[in-house]
Amino acid sequence: MQHTVIPSWYQREGYIKAMTTLIEKELLKFPKPQKVMIFFSAHGVPLAYVEEAGDPYKAEMEECVDLIMEELEKRGMANPCTLAYQSRVGPVEWLKPYTDETIIALGQRGVKSLLAVPISFVSEHIETLEEIDVEYKELALQSGIKHWGRVPALGCEPTFISDLADAVIESLPYVGAMAVSNLEARQSLVPL
Repeated sequence: MQHTVIPSWYQREGYIKAMTTLIEKELLKFPKPQKVMIFFSAHGVPLAYVEEAGDPYKAEMEECVDLIMEELEKRGMANPCTLAYQSRVGPVEWLKPYTDETIIALGQRGVKSLLAVPISFVSEHIETLEEIDVEYKELALQSGIKHWGRVPALGCEPTFISDLADAVIESLPYVGAMAVSNLEARQSLVPL
């Protein structure tokens, strides 16, 4: 069976804009949005995947956070941020810093408002609904963080889905000279 691989889409405009919009919406729910630490929590992978196998995941997550923060700055938000990795299992070392340890450290540093962003999760599931919403929230509150929020997973957010559709179309080998729809063109259409 023929297939095409889309190796990454973390840097696509639609993904970045969709994530930024969700973050912006949640920031505005805090009493002092400008004082909120944005806490990106990505799914971890064993360290050997990155160091020995050459997986670009860590670099891609770091670049993704940078792109989202640049978009937030364009929208007038210059919050501090950090990135950590969650969901480690087993005896091997995983990417660091670990989410749980980072939350404790942020509380010890005096961070009072924290917005958790599940950066590598596109749907709600046990790692967002239990691990982030229950376990990490409880840990944050125990660590002295007073205000906690969480950005929802992208799910079927229209800008994200449209951009994924574009990624699929763009990756098809037969597209060639066909005009490929783009995010701006579709957003300007008015439904009949």
